[in-house]
Amino acid sequence: MVSSNPLFHEGNSIHRPPIFNGEGYHYWKTRMQIFIEAIDLNIWEAIELGPHIPTIADVSTSTTTQKPRDQWTEEDRRKIQYDLKAKNIITSALGIDEYFRVSNCTNAKDMWDTLQLTHEGTTDVKRSRINTLIHEYELFRMNPNENIHSLQKDFHI
Repeated sequence: MVSSNPLFHEGNSIHRPPIFNGEGYHYWKTRMQIFIEAIDLNIWEAIELGPHIPTIADVSTSTTTQKPRDQWTEEDRRKIQYDLKAKNIITSALGIDEYFRVSNCTNAKDMWDTLQLTHEGTTDVKRSRINTLIHEYELFRMNPNENIHSLQKDFHI
């Protein structure tokens, strides 16, 4: 069944990621996380934790260095593939404007974080928005010449 909400034109599918065109970010974010986790939890971990970077530990100097590609193991390749799959899923879900917003990101975590910062803001911005909304709610009153219907309409705006 296709949604009647004009923001979300596509129908629900277990094979295609939910499309994000810049509107309804919180709705899309939740649906996208569920979609990715259902495919493979390791793909979601690549988004949350960042990509796997194969390294070699040098015991004598107590340092690690990035492994050359020709020394990657099958396990390294499998873990690296999770980030590549995540990037593919994310970019497949984005409209053109959102795609260009993340097109310079090098991994799926950067893409996800960029979208989150763009559409949710920083923690300080969120806190400020919450405080403003609480303040507006606390000041909300019914005017003496207002009926309940118009009050309810004002409350939803």
